[in-house]
Amino acid sequence: MIKERGLLIVLSGPSGVGKGTVRKELFSQPNTNYEYSISMTTRNPREGEVDGVDYFFKTRDEFEALIEQGGLLEHAEFVGNYYGTPIAYVNETLDAGRDVFLEIEVQGAAQIREKAPDALFIFLAPPSLTELKDRLVGRGTETADVISKRIATASEELEMMSLYDYVVENDEVTNACDRINAIIKAEHCRRERVEKRYLSMLRGE
Repeated sequence: MIKERGLLIVLSGPSGVGKGTVRKELFSQPNTNYEYSISMTTRNPREGEVDGVDYFFKTRDEFEALIEQGGLLEHAEFVGNYYGTPIAYVNETLDAGRDVFLEIEVQGAAQIREKAPDALFIFLAPPSLTELKDRLVGRGTETADVISKRIATASEELEMMSLYDYVVENDEVTNACDRINAIIKAEHCRRERVEKRYLSMLRGE
């Protein structure tokens, strides 16, 4: 019988929309079976972030060496820092039949759409740009100039919504998690994903 490959789940959206918060809530739930693919970045750790848990924190030289070696599924430069996804872990986990969950920037998601069109793409959207700005200010981790750049970038990223399969509004974290889990369950029942397994069974393989 053909073993069903895992589902590559891509969650992205504008900076400050709450991707990290939603991802942490999803993975705190007892029934979550997704494997989290930790991203790499050249930005400095925020308070409470741990290397190898939240991100793999790399120097710019280290990151650029990985780009040259083809060791990243995707990468992007955002507000002066690189972000990327190590490719080997993702493929090994999918081949083992386990779902891989990526939380990445919009630029990176666009690259994955080209390389892995069968992945599931979920866009996490803010209720409004005003609320998005309030969340960024509330972080207290960035200057007013950086926040303005992030808001301008967010407006451009919202226009890239057409690259995604689903849009989930992050009005409240628990609501967003419920919607994401429902989408993933439905994707596992999509005909294209299960048809080969049943045809194999009918042939007695």
